[in-house]
Amino acid sequence: MYELVIFDMDGVLVDSEDTFKRSCADALHRFGVFPEYDEFTPYTGMGDTLYIGEVARAHGVEFCPEMVDEAYGLYGRYAKETLHVFPWSRPVLEGLHAAGIPICVASSAGKFKVETNLGAIGVKVDIFKNIVTGDMVEKKKPAPDIFLKAADLCGAAPANCLVFEDALSGVAAAKAAVMTACAVTTSFTAEELTAAGADLTVCDLRDAANKIFGIKF
Repeated sequence: MYELVIFDMDGVLVDSEDTFKRSCADALHRFGVFPEYDEFTPYTGMGDTLYIGEVARAHGVEFCPEMVDEAYGLYGRYAKETLHVFPWSRPVLEGLHAAGIPICVASSAGKFKVETNLGAIGVKVDIFKNIVTGDMVEKKKPAPDIFLKAADLCGAAPANCLVFEDALSGVAAAKAAVMTACAVTTSFTAEELTAAGADLTVCDLRDAANKIFGIKF
């Protein structure tokens, strides 16, 4: 049915939002910015540069790349304590791979954060046909670039790709890429995700894998 299944990372395979908010807030302290955690929420799924930069600018401090470097350094430490891997992540990834279905990760996050998260999930990197990170595209979600990049690198037609997302911007990006969007309700409600264009909403990706591919867990 699909040539490629594309997984977003944060909110789909891991719950890293609180861990990353803490990392970004603490990183910005070193640049004289003292934000509340909820200030980052509007930029969820839009890439780490925007996520950090917009909050810094709201406090009158111009963004610099060192802010992201500082946040990643802290994330690597905090993730060991507080990163939550969803119970469906490893079974679904390994189940699809075992069934011969090509899978790919396409995350707006940077390479370091994606690798940290995959390490926490505990899957082998070679089960993915490709891994696309935010630093590989110029325009971030809701632009379709990251999903189109994933399809191109994996040799799949966009119309034959299925995207698993959790964020409104990610659903919008998937639909702009003319892909099927299945959204998991970890960050937004089913109603919000449907309004954003999701073709299907689920609360557990094991249900989606069962409904779409007939894989049972």
